[in-house]
Amino acid sequence: MPQAGHEGPAPYVDPAHPAGHASAPYAPPPPPPLRRRLLAPLGALAGAAAAFAYVGAVDPNEPGHYPVCPLLRYTGLYCPGCGGLRSAHAFVHGDLAAALGANAMAVAGYAAFAVFMVFWLVRAVRGLPVRLDPSPALLWAVGGIWAVFCVVRNLPAGAALAP
Repeated sequence: MPQAGHEGPAPYVDPAHPAGHASAPYAPPPPPPLRRRLLAPLGALAGAAAAFAYVGAVDPNEPGHYPVCPLLRYTGLYCPGCGGLRSAHAFVHGDLAAALGANAMAVAGYAAFAVFMVFWLVRAVRGLPVRLDPSPALLWAVGGIWAVFCVVRNLPAGAALAP
């Protein structure tokens, strides 16, 4: 039978902070050194730069360098990525008109990647985490634009969007 005035086990007392002493307020740990914070964004940037350098050096307009799109080969329909390598090759060589003509969505993706990289690098330098939390409306809008692009580029009226 429990004693009067005693309701359950005694509360835990931290030996580092004896009873009667207030504990120090919580302070977040310091951010890692700048070199370590920049490792991930600069690694991603180096990977993208290497991929663009390869596509810039090995022309996708010449047959035999890259595999053929299976959707185009077996159905005759352009997938969302069709023309992406030709677009990247033209982009690397500074021909923005040819890059847009090969795959306009890919060029939009290059721009979005560049904006994200600047955002990531600035946050890393400042020691802040990167959190992407797009709203469902934004995701639906981007998905809708992507779907319309995929359909229109396969229609006669959208021949300008075909690679």
